[in-house]
Amino acid sequence: MAIPGSVPVAEAVDRGQVRKVALSGLLGTVIEYYDFLLYSTMAALVFGSLYFPGSDPALATIAAFGTLAAGYVARPLGGLLFGHFGDKIGRKSALVTSMVLMGVASVLIGVLPTYSSIGLTAPVLLVLLRCVQGIAVGGEYGGAALMVIEHADSRRRGAWVGIMQAGSPLGSLLSNGAVALVTMLPHEDFVSWGWRIPFLASAILLIIGLYVRLSVVESPLFKQAMEKAEKRETLPLLKVLRHPRAVLLACAAGIGPFAMTALIGSHSVAYAKGLGYDLPDIMRAHLLISLAGLIGIPLFSALSDRIGRRRVLLIGATGAVLFAFPMYALLGMRTVPAMIAALVIAQVFQNLMYAPLAPMLSEMFGTRVRYTGVSLGYQMASLIGAGFTPMIAAALVAGTGGSSLPLSCIIVGAVGISVLSVLMISETRGRDLGETP
Repeated sequence: MAIPGSVPVAEAVDRGQVRKVALSGLLGTVIEYYDFLLYSTMAALVFGSLYFPGSDPALATIAAFGTLAAGYVARPLGGLLFGHFGDKIGRKSALVTSMVLMGVASVLIGVLPTYSSIGLTAPVLLVLLRCVQGIAVGGEYGGAALMVIEHADSRRRGAWVGIMQAGSPLGSLLSNGAVALVTMLPHEDFVSWGWRIPFLASAILLIIGLYVRLSVVESPLFKQAMEKAEKRETLPLLKVLRHPRAVLLACAAGIGPFAMTALIGSHSVAYAKGLGYDLPDIMRAHLLISLAGLIGIPLFSALSDRIGRRRVLLIGATGAVLFAFPMYALLGMRTVPAMIAALVIAQVFQNLMYAPLAPMLSEMFGTRVRYTGVSLGYQMASLIGAGFTPMIAAALVAGTGGSSLPLSCIIVGAVGISVLSVLMISETRGRDLGETP
């Protein structure tokens, strides 16, 4: 299903430009997710004690996950803000701005004083910078995905956007790798200054990403839509909301994979520590999770070009529901191989659900509102599926004496919502992005 607002265009593909746009999208996504997921990991490891000191470590961790949620709350705002300007002014300028915002916010977190130095000002500034990160991520994904898709030919949209989406696990891989390195420091050094190094290193990624992103050209579909339009929509959001079914279904489709991301990528660090796993073992397991995603996401995204977006997502959803309870049973065995198996298998099912989202959501909206529609649907899904999930999960585990049953139920419920929504969406593979519905 699509929203009116697109303009019919002839498909003409410049493969060299598609490759450059895909590389730009990859680097942009790497930067955004490196910084965003780095914060998630540090929230589980040190932010509780450094910015929310108290006598109860569990409450401090819950408070730290609360700041994590603040970033997710800000993501839909970023989606609306960048979507508006991306649909009115252009995709490229919006993407450059989002990249700069993320890089600057992360470097500032790396130099932020702790509670012991400046008191309550420290957690307030931490939350503020986390919100800036959320706004930046809110503008990145939708724009990067549709830039690639609007340059690519209809038969290989999934394959090309899969390269861009590989930035998510690659950013996670770099983030986990950086954390794994600094956690090798003596514990006192890691807590004192070592945790800051990965945040400061994001400046290097920012410089590389900006160099590539500034060299790409504007989306040809967007340029043709603006040339042929009699007038530009004053508020693309209003046009999207005139057809709310599409954006609601887009949001619901992403809730399941985002909930799994929150549990596998963020909460599992604190949960595994509570079970007695050593931190270096946990971080090595997370490196393997990132490697699985680096292979799985491009593969499954390309697969959706052949068998359809809906089918790939539904295969992943079925596996996720069936594995929701065995996953935590394996973690409860308290052996490193069992932990690795649990997290990697769960990640594969998450990748099957996540990989088709970018092409599917992009094919659900017309050109003149695509940035707004994709960003709003995707970021609302991230807020509902992942924003409060680590905090809720930590509270449920603490409140039930360590039971994993609520965690499995979260997976089943969230994935069930995605299944229901996907069953209500008609197959989008191969849809003409330039046609007027």
